[in-house]
Amino acid sequence: MTQAPVQLNPVETLHELTEMHRKFVEGMRTLSRMRHEDIQVGTTPKEPVYREDKLVLYRYVPVVEQPFPIPILIVYALVNRPAVADLQPDRSLVRNLLAQGMDVYLIDWGYPSRADRYLTLEDYIAGYLDTCVDVVRERHGLEKINLLGICQGGTFSVCYAALYPEKVKNLTVMVAPIDFHATQEGRSGLLNLWGLGLDVDQLVEATGNIPGELMNFGFVMLKPLQLNFQKYLDALEVMDDEQKLLNFLRMEKWIFDSPDLAGEAFRQFVKDFFHENKLVRGEAEIGGRRIDLRRLTMPVLNIYAEQDHLVPPPSTIALGEHVGTSDYTLCAFPVGHIGMYVSGKAQRDLAPTIANWLKARA
Repeated sequence: MTQAPVQLNPVETLHELTEMHRKFVEGMRTLSRMRHEDIQVGTTPKEPVYREDKLVLYRYVPVVEQPFPIPILIVYALVNRPAVADLQPDRSLVRNLLAQGMDVYLIDWGYPSRADRYLTLEDYIAGYLDTCVDVVRERHGLEKINLLGICQGGTFSVCYAALYPEKVKNLTVMVAPIDFHATQEGRSGLLNLWGLGLDVDQLVEATGNIPGELMNFGFVMLKPLQLNFQKYLDALEVMDDEQKLLNFLRMEKWIFDSPDLAGEAFRQFVKDFFHENKLVRGEAEIGGRRIDLRRLTMPVLNIYAEQDHLVPPPSTIALGEHVGTSDYTLCAFPVGHIGMYVSGKAQRDLAPTIANWLKARA
C-alpha cells in the first residue's frame, strides 16, 4: 500500500490548531492593550548638538563620570534609520558602547524631501559628514576623532577617511560593502546582484528621489519566502508572550521606517560602486577628488558578519587588501547582517571588542 506524502495524526493536528488559536487570541488581547508609545525605538538619552537641513547630529548622554577622551562618531546608511543601533534597551550597540565608557555621537540623516533630489555623494561625504566631524572635533578640542561606519555608512566612512586622514584617529567599519563584485563560493551577494541589474537612470528619471517603500520591497524580495511568510508564521509562536511580541514589533517598526533616497546620490552610488566597482579599483571620486584607499593610514578595525546575505563577507574582507596601514584588524561574528545589531552574541561581545580596540589605540 502506497503511503500518502504527508502523514497527519488527527489528534496531534487538532492539538496544534487549538494551541495556535489560543496564541492568536492571546496575542490579539495583548495587541489591544498596547499603545503606540510601547513600540518606541532609539530611546537611549541623547541631545542634538548640530542641525543642518534634514540632518541632526546627536550626542548620547555618557553614563560614566569620565568618558573615553576621544569620542566616536557613528555613521549609518542612508537606506534605513539609525535606530537599529539603539533598537531597545537590551538590544543597543549605542547603550553598550556607553557602558564601556565611550563618548558616542551619531548622525541622523533625516528624511530627504523632493528638494533634496539633487544632493550628491559629495554633499553627503565632503559636506554633511565632514561638517559633523568638525563639530565633534571642535567640541572636544581634538585634531582627530574615532569614526564608526555601519553598512553603507561604512563605505561612506572609508571614503571620508581616505579624503581626510588628518581628521580620523581610528576607523572602524561594520558589515560595510567595499568590493562590490566580490563573490562567495562562486555566488555574488544578493544585494550586489540586485544592484548590478538595476537600470538606475530610468529609475531616478521616473521617481526623482527613490521611495523608501520601493527599497524596502527590494530588500524583502531578496528572501521572499523567509521575509514575507516565514517571519509572520514565526510571529504567531510568540504572540502570547508580550515581551517577545514587543521585540518583534520594534524590529518591524525599524524595517518599515525607510527614508526616501536622494536621487542623484543614489544614481552615483549604484553606478560607481555597484556597477563599476570603482572603490577597490582606485577610480571612485568625491567632488573631483580620487578615493585612494592607501591613504587609510590610521588603525582600521573591520568587522563582518559570517552569515551576511546582504553584504557577503568577501566584499567586506577585501578592505584589508587595499589599506595603507599596517595596524589592520579583521574581526568576524557568527551572525547575519541584522544579527550584528540584535543577536545575543553581538550584545555581549561587539561593544567590548570595539571599545577595547579603541582604548589600545588612544
